[in-house]
Amino acid sequence: MFDYLHARSSPLRECCGDGRRDGCQRPFSGLRCGATVERQWPHENGSDFVTKLSGDVGDDDAVIVVVEGPSAAGKTTWCRPHLPAFVSEYIPTGSEPDGTDPVAQAAYWVSVNSGRWDQALTLERETGLAGCDSDPLKLHYSWCLSRIGSAPWARFEHELAQVRQAFADEALGLADLVLVSVPTVETLRRQRDADPTRQRRSFELHIRLGEHLHAWYETLDALDPGRVIWSLPPGGLPATRPAPRPRRSDVALLDALAASLPSE
Repeated sequence: MFDYLHARSSPLRECCGDGRRDGCQRPFSGLRCGATVERQWPHENGSDFVTKLSGDVGDDDAVIVVVEGPSAAGKTTWCRPHLPAFVSEYIPTGSEPDGTDPVAQAAYWVSVNSGRWDQALTLERETGLAGCDSDPLKLHYSWCLSRIGSAPWARFEHELAQVRQAFADEALGLADLVLVSVPTVETLRRQRDADPTRQRRSFELHIRLGEHLHAWYETLDALDPGRVIWSLPPGGLPATRPAPRPRRSDVALLDALAASLPSE
């Protein structure tokens, strides 16, 4: 079994007066000044913190929601006002495996993604509604890279094998609802230029993945309809949402997804 990472929680603390967390110059993710928050510290591998407003969400809202799209699609911008809690996207550290050892590379990313999934489950237990800024099941990334020729197909195969084991161990799973936005390249460039606070070093690569990202979730939606929304609704989450999946770590559904993906 892989050594899946788990988040470490600190005690409750107050947001400082200017909306930033104690001793840090980075703003909270969409928190109001003075709000009581629970902060979960980063993983050693660079996975960002989780924040949430205090207060409960009704049992009927007990779902995990993923917000997906290419770089500069507006995922974080949407999450901040519309989700009471969300797992921040992974922040690269510069020390990620380079692919020389594809098995080790796959194990690294499955560990990162399992850690984010664990954070989502924790938030769901605590608040009833867990949001994720990008999908903890990031298997689509290696598949998309292989589709544009930027990574060998073997990278996806190794990662799929380890993700499958993580599903069997219930250390990873599929979200209950996915909001997907794949804007035009022109829109992505405009939104990137409007946010100089983000470096987006791999932006040119990521904008090439959009059509394949769409194909991934289109395939998932065909296998299990009603759990993908093709926009980031300006009014927030829809009032009517699908119930939690009966089996989020469904190996059979993962196998069907991998078998049904476009091959040409």
